[in-house]
Amino acid sequence: MTARIIDGKAVAKKLRAEYKNRIAQLVAAKGVTPGLAVILVGHNPASQLYVSNKVRACADVGIRSERIEMAADVSEQVLLAEIDRLNADPTVHGILVQLPLPAHIEVRQVLERISVAKDVDGFHLYNVGGLLTGSTVFPPCTPYGVQKLLEHENVQIAGRNVCVVGASNIVGKPVAMMLMQQDATVSICHKLTRDLAMFTLLADILVVAAGVPNLIVPQMVRTGAVVIDVGINRLPDGRLVGDVDFEGVRKKASLISPVPGGVGPMTVTMLLFNTLRSAERTVGIEEAAPGL
Repeated sequence: MTARIIDGKAVAKKLRAEYKNRIAQLVAAKGVTPGLAVILVGHNPASQLYVSNKVRACADVGIRSERIEMAADVSEQVLLAEIDRLNADPTVHGILVQLPLPAHIEVRQVLERISVAKDVDGFHLYNVGGLLTGSTVFPPCTPYGVQKLLEHENVQIAGRNVCVVGASNIVGKPVAMMLMQQDATVSICHKLTRDLAMFTLLADILVVAAGVPNLIVPQMVRTGAVVIDVGINRLPDGRLVGDVDFEGVRKKASLISPVPGGVGPMTVTMLLFNTLRSAERTVGIEEAAPGL
């Protein structure tokens, strides 16, 4: 068996074309252009690249973006005041504060200052808690991207055994909650899990987000499993790899996402969708987001 590779770039391109059309319809019918404000604190090169990618993606689909840069030594009070300004601005439908933040700023204070109605990253306590009941306003973007990839590939979720490797608040826990809402039986593994293979071998769907290169090897994967690799790691030779031994595991899995080119393109795509949904809500379009 050789797994079919899930082309995250192709799926993202297809979805962005749909969103671009919806945005054009929203502008034409209601005169509303979705707006996203991105706050960047400091001069972290990786963060600057991520923000540039998000701004460029917004332009591609017709979302108005505002890039707000602040010095690394900006006070928490000034940052919170800027968030308050954006919360009150009706032309801004989504607010994103690029992480990580400098050590002197309390991340939780910042994330919870963003209005729930504009928390398009899905990190506000309300949105995170809503994952338990399926009532979140905005799902976090990377887990939502995983869900959309599975949906696009027509992977059955209900009744399947899912193993999530990695228990972070950003990916592992949210994706587990989202798949539980679709009636999967989910186990969450982490760095203290004993005999990891005992759990991964039971999985019909294996989602790996541990940040450890080649953590998952073929003998840990059930034949025919669907494998979603969320990890992204840079090796000493400069290569980007995931958490899964891609070449080995693809010989046992039925579907597998590569790194790069798998989940990564979907993260920004779902940010665009959440911003679009926020703008639609402001004019009374209240239908539930697809897949929730």
